[in-house]
Amino acid sequence: HCDSIVPISRIWWLIIPCVMLVAQIAFEWLASEEGKSILLEEGGIHESLQAIIAFIGCVIGVRLLSRVRSPWLKLWYFIAALGCLYIAGEEISWGQWLFHWTTPMEWARLNDQNETNLHNMSTWLDQKPQALLQIGVLVGGIIIPLIKHFAPHKLPQRFAPIYGDMILLPTALIALVLKIIDTLADMKLGISIFHFFWRISEVLELFIYYFVTLYLGGQWAK
Repeated sequence: HCDSIVPISRIWWLIIPCVMLVAQIAFEWLASEEGKSILLEEGGIHESLQAIIAFIGCVIGVRLLSRVRSPWLKLWYFIAALGCLYIAGEEISWGQWLFHWTTPMEWARLNDQNETNLHNMSTWLDQKPQALLQIGVLVGGIIIPLIKHFAPHKLPQRFAPIYGDMILLPTALIALVLKIIDTLADMKLGISIFHFFWRISEVLELFIYYFVTLYLGGQWAK
């Protein structure tokens, strides 16, 4: 029974990700173009929700920092908390989408979308961190939990404190499927199902950030 070996209620690791996915599919199927724009456009509801989820992850990461004594664990959770803070700030352009200030002219010249954020200024602040997160979801959310569950002796025990549990598997699998669909859509194969999502990148990011926060929540609950 999975609940006996994981630290968090199935509401968080199974029900919420599944409801999120079903709700997103229903929305994509039923909503008008205007409705999809409101939800998924820059500064839309999805980005606000991404920021909230990432901020929750940041708070959990900071709390984990105060609980552990190991220097390397402190560094691990510090990086996680800082990354979540960066995500939360970037998704709302550090408050621009909330307070609607004008981007300074000097900054606007450097930013692809005329926003007060960093991720539109360089691939090193956007695509490359995203790729790193996606690898983290695959390795930390699918490969390691499965090995830990079925063949734990094959994992280096010195890193045992940071290994994720099977609670990560549903969210990670959803994110993986979304990434595959996104990749196939970019290949322009002419298959309509690969273009079902109006803006799949935003949906993918939502699940990736939920994954990170769920991981940190699982670490706190241990």
